[in-house]
Amino acid sequence: MSADEIANKLWNLCNVLRDDGVTYHQYLNELTYILFLKLTEVKDFEEHIPEEYRWRGFVEEHDNNEAFERYKKFLVTISNETTSPSIKEIYNNASTSLRKPVNFNTLVQSIEKLDWYEENDRDVMGDIYESLLEKNAGEKKSGAGQYFTPRPLINIMTQLLAPQLGERWNDPAAGTFGFMISADEYLRSKYENYYALSDKERKFQKEQAFSGVELVGDAHRLALMNARLHGMESEIILGDTLTEMGKNLNGFDGVLANPPFGTKKGGEKPTRDDFTFPTSNKQLNFLQHIYRSLKKNGKARAAVVLPDNVLFEDGDGQKIRRDLMDKCDLHTILRLPTGIFYAAGVKTNVLFFTRGKTEKNNTKGIWFYDMRTNVPNYGKRTPFTQTAFADFVTAYTGGKTIADLEKNYDGSISNRPQVCHTEPVEVLSKEDGNASKDERWNYITREVIASKNDSLDLGLIADDSVSKAEDLGEPVEIAIEALNELNAIQKQLKAMIKELG
Repeated sequence: MSADEIANKLWNLCNVLRDDGVTYHQYLNELTYILFLKLTEVKDFEEHIPEEYRWRGFVEEHDNNEAFERYKKFLVTISNETTSPSIKEIYNNASTSLRKPVNFNTLVQSIEKLDWYEENDRDVMGDIYESLLEKNAGEKKSGAGQYFTPRPLINIMTQLLAPQLGERWNDPAAGTFGFMISADEYLRSKYENYYALSDKERKFQKEQAFSGVELVGDAHRLALMNARLHGMESEIILGDTLTEMGKNLNGFDGVLANPPFGTKKGGEKPTRDDFTFPTSNKQLNFLQHIYRSLKKNGKARAAVVLPDNVLFEDGDGQKIRRDLMDKCDLHTILRLPTGIFYAAGVKTNVLFFTRGKTEKNNTKGIWFYDMRTNVPNYGKRTPFTQTAFADFVTAYTGGKTIADLEKNYDGSISNRPQVCHTEPVEVLSKEDGNASKDERWNYITREVIASKNDSLDLGLIADDSVSKAEDLGEPVEIAIEALNELNAIQKQLKAMIKELG
């Protein structure tokens, strides 16, 4: 049975529990507690669990009431009774959302019946959990989407930055730890699951190579579980990167992140005193933190998802962009399709940059790629997959394909055309290596950007749907689309008002 099939079976169990008043988000938390008990048996580290709370006892218990009472006691006491840091963190302040003993037994027996291995004996527990996280993020009422980035985007960002063995990587807004898990899987696939590494090297990759910080308690719990299911013992801090604690997060070889959307409550500025331009805008503060957290060796790199307002906001926004372009080589900005995550209508981008050895004039010009204009509306009919990035990958790498990224790509961008212009750029064709025009791929010099008051809201091509009247569609369709956009804007404004208190 495939990971997706198992995940669907587990997810559908939530429908059975709806009469117990359990929401999808609560159900995922409940599954986390119960799945980890199963994991201790599968991965053979049950010695960290008191004998009366071990998985087999719950499976073989015939009295539902007795089993459920024991489970509730387990949740309350385990953090104080175990010596395992992982178990302590995952069950910290744990409690059950279930009310009926029969529902607890239903979950236990259903999990016990599942085959956790594919035909090739590959352990798929991590894949199953990833699928559950994605399903939870798709439930808009759960609010989980705020800390879940689409897997195709995560994987492309990771593959283009090409992590190396022995490097230290961080996500200061970790969510469910998807970026760091992707980076670890990228290296495992290239180095035969670390088989040939020494014990010291393997220990470093497992415990120190990847780290993160997450502010929300439930997301932090899910991140810990996600990491453990993928064989990682990474440090994931429960805390706020934008406080004093974040000052110690530095010296990294790489950062991958999708910082939270919004402003500090009440318009407050961060409590850190090391930001040159403290602001109430969370993304701008995270951006400052990220480029300052990289090693100043000319090799440390980052890819960060940020909304459009970061590209054009005046005042501190302009100063932070200028500081970023001074301290780093901001070599690429990917204009993402609208609505692939966050609320419908929120426009986002990926900024790719490398920390310079000096503090000034590291950005000479920026390559922009427009994946937003005149593209399909991604959804159930047009799934958002990694193939959507095929042309961008070819442009970014100077001729590589998505398949190449997983094999022998080293993160180099040296094959790009070394010219300065704003016309469509010739890129190497994926098929035969010949040059071909890609109107979505354009280079803009630092001087031109400076003349536009350091705005980075650039690089979008002409929108055919607007420029050609015959393609505008029927009036009723235009009206419906406009209404949907207004509703999306209204929701964004309400969310901002809520954030502002």
